[in-house]
Amino acid sequence: MSVRTRSQAELKAWHAQYTEAAIQPELPIIDAHHHMWDRPPEHYGLYELLDEFGQGHDIIASVFVECTAMFKADGPELLRPVGETEYVNGVAAMSASGIYGKSRVCAAIVGYADLRAGGAIRDLLAAHVRAGGGRFRGVRQQAQNDPVLGSMARRTPPAGLLLDADFRAGFAALADFDLGFDTYLYGSQLPQLRDLAQAFPSTPIILNHCGAPLLIGPYAERRAAVVETWAEDIARLAECPNVTVKIGGLGMMGFGFGFNEGETPPSSDQLALAWRPFVETCLRAFGPERAMFESNFPVDKQSCSYPVLWNAYKKLAAGLSAAERAEVFAGTAKRVYRIALAD
Repeated sequence: MSVRTRSQAELKAWHAQYTEAAIQPELPIIDAHHHMWDRPPEHYGLYELLDEFGQGHDIIASVFVECTAMFKADGPELLRPVGETEYVNGVAAMSASGIYGKSRVCAAIVGYADLRAGGAIRDLLAAHVRAGGGRFRGVRQQAQNDPVLGSMARRTPPAGLLLDADFRAGFAALADFDLGFDTYLYGSQLPQLRDLAQAFPSTPIILNHCGAPLLIGPYAERRAAVVETWAEDIARLAECPNVTVKIGGLGMMGFGFGFNEGETPPSSDQLALAWRPFVETCLRAFGPERAMFESNFPVDKQSCSYPVLWNAYKKLAAGLSAAERAEVFAGTAKRVYRIALAD
């Protein structure tokens, strides 16, 4: 199922049609999930991120998550993903100079690894750690695969990846390197992730994008039932203390909100109204101490602008105490990804 996406230039013009000032600009935020890539003619890197961060919200740091950017062109196939870590660590080092402001871009790095590589995976993990300059915190291997809609992404993971014996053999090595595991999957796969979390209770697992229930295509006709099952599976997954959830990714097409198709971009009130059931379900299940907000930019940029996105999150978190807001906007990400920031 293909959906046309706007180019970065088109998005800039689209977002300019509706703007909002940042609310609660004093609230520190760690953007727990974003990407960078250079895929001519599209580019989204340090300067684009700094432009997002400079629109009124107090983004003190960010977490980069793999997106197959800058893999090495040669050398052993297994080690080519290290090129992405080298690239991102260079960006992080630039940001850490302070020349670009106080935001610490890519203060934590999550790279790619195909954990099905067996014993050889240790060589890749060690290389990532070396290349990460003290910032490498884990790997992500996407698992999203729906029997009807497929992957709907650049990669098509095999069905049942999280249950695969070779994958789990590689997963076991993460603990030896003190690394966590990020994953993107669809709501129907949440029971598989719960099984993995129970099998490896000492390894931190970070669920991306609210566990992404698919609400498009054939699932749009039974949206209520899909959401109900997803909420039940989220609650069961939250029983695993080693799992944390990233609240975001709601601007992706699979949620079926359709904001990306509007002639004008949505307001934060519109986003908050549509996203409330998903945000509140995740917060209720995991609690603020195991939940963190993410932008998922530039992917979610297809549905809204950066300042409007964070305004929506702040409105959705209005019922939390000050301490709980501090957790879900920065504290959880700082702790899970071991981000060191100067006082």
